Amino acid sequence: MHITNTDTINLPLDDGQVTLTTILPVPTDTAVTLYFADAQLLSIDQLPTETTATRALIVTPPENLEVAYLARYIGERATEAKLKLEAAPTAPLPANQRKPAAAFWDSIVPLMTLLGIRLVAPKKRPAKAQHRFKAAVAKIPFTTDFAGSKATVYWQKRNEMRLLAGAKMLADAPLNADGSLGFSARFANQLRTEHADAFDPQTFVTTKDLVLKSVNEVGLFLYFGGTNSWLVLKDPDGKTLHDWTVTQ
Repeated sequence: MHITNTDTINLPLDDGQVTLTTILPVPTDTAVTLYFADAQLLSIDQLPTETTATRALIVTPPENLEVAYLARYIGERATEAKLKLEAAPTAPLPANQRKPAAAFWDSIVPLMTLLGIRLVAPKKRPAKAQHRFKAAVAKIPFTTDFAGSKATVYWQKRNEMRLLAGAKMLADAPLNADGSLGFSARFANQLRTEHADAFDPQTFVTTKDLVLKSVNEVGLFLYFGGTNSWLVLKDPDGKTLHDWTVTQ
């Protein structure tokens, strides 16, 4: 994992690489470039003109998968999801390329979810609970005592979660069955690198307040995710952050 600057995140995989950037690149023939307006996919391998893009996802496939075939597969998924894109590949995908393209795409879906990107998947899933910031919530201390971590958190603004100094972080990330780090652990380690000046690397206790962007980031930073943090964070009476903020 490598952070080039505050606007670009490089996440190397066992095969291939994914780069998320707010510096919009020109498409190349070595990777598939997806352009987004926040979480909405706008186009594939072509800079959008009608809508202003805010970031791009550059997907470099493994050597056994051609870039053009991966782009065609992503285009098919976007079509199945009925997304109206400004530009997308239209050439058919060879039948013998569908399995490797699908395997690689499915392997990066969890990472895209962590990055807050809307997935272009044809499967319909139950509606995910939506949460809305309320001014009254900003004054409530929410605490968590999960997986050996302890912290007090304030949801002070729509995109700001304040983690108070003295929070206890889980020291070691859980590993996959093969002993490797999962996507959640990789992203959590990135967050910790970005805020390395805010905690003691020996005790894993925060030494000052720090602001994270979401409930998901709080969970990743404290205990590498792995649970629904909306249900883990509770007010002094035991009412969850989910109960306080879920919309009907």
